[in-house]
Amino acid sequence: MKFQTDLATLKKGDHVDHFLMIRRSEIKQTKANKTFVSLELGDKSISLPANLWDNFNSILPELIAGAVVQVEGAIEEYQNSPQLKIENIRLPKPSENISAEFFLPRSKRNFDEMKNEFYEYIASIENVNLKILVDSLFDNETFEKFSKAPAGKQWHHAYLHGLLEHTLEIVKICKLMTTFHKEINKDLLIAGAMLHDYGKIEELVFDSAFDYSDKGKLLGHIVLASLKVNEAIKEIPDFPEELKHQLLHLILSHQGKLENASPVVPRTLEAITLYHADELSAQTNAYKSAIVNDVNAQSDWTKYISLISTQLYKKEITNQ
Repeated sequence: MKFQTDLATLKKGDHVDHFLMIRRSEIKQTKANKTFVSLELGDKSISLPANLWDNFNSILPELIAGAVVQVEGAIEEYQNSPQLKIENIRLPKPSENISAEFFLPRSKRNFDEMKNEFYEYIASIENVNLKILVDSLFDNETFEKFSKAPAGKQWHHAYLHGLLEHTLEIVKICKLMTTFHKEINKDLLIAGAMLHDYGKIEELVFDSAFDYSDKGKLLGHIVLASLKVNEAIKEIPDFPEELKHQLLHLILSHQGKLENASPVVPRTLEAITLYHADELSAQTNAYKSAIVNDVNAQSDWTKYISLISTQLYKKEITNQ
């Protein structure tokens, strides 16, 4: 595949001759009842909206999320935000050897470094039952999938290896809290931090465009993780019942509130610590990504972000 400039570096009027991944595809109608295709197209740097107005019927069945298309056109603006003007669009040729993974964003952290950190944290668990459990749940095949997965479809750590990066951030925050509050059971908290999002490897699909699996939509990652962990505990002879209940409580309560899909609210020191560590990692990453990837280059403020009902201030303080 030929080199192509990242979309994020292009400005109004710049020519586009790119292979791009379809993130979203919808058939819509104007007020005058003209049918068009509303698309979101992106590379690993950014996604932009685009519309197909004419001559799209022959290619329409192929315009699905996760598919890659070759686009010629230009960057233009609509309501002060950039979008793609499509002049030509086609499917890749087999000889062009296009891999979907090329278009997926990925963690900027070194993967081998993260992998080593992860296994060091497992080795640091002193409670024998918890160490056996975590070891069994992260066999080589499972870790490979876990380490590749994003932590979310769009909001936070939404890139390859994002789930691993997010988990390591939470473990570090949790370990710091145990130095302030000696009453916290460190092994229980670290095991809970490593397993709290375990269900995301089944909740999400990430071979092409990030999306939710059928199982993920029906059950959600909290239920999926608690089921997997409970099944693994059954395979460990004489695993303490109280330890099982407290570990499962960490998983079930880690989103903090019933309205956030947690079946229960945090009711232990470890659970409240994990909830806030998760929030701190997720929200900081999401806000940072929103600022870094904002397309409103002419302003010190991002565009309005509906998920948090506000804009974010982008101006940096210089060291003077």
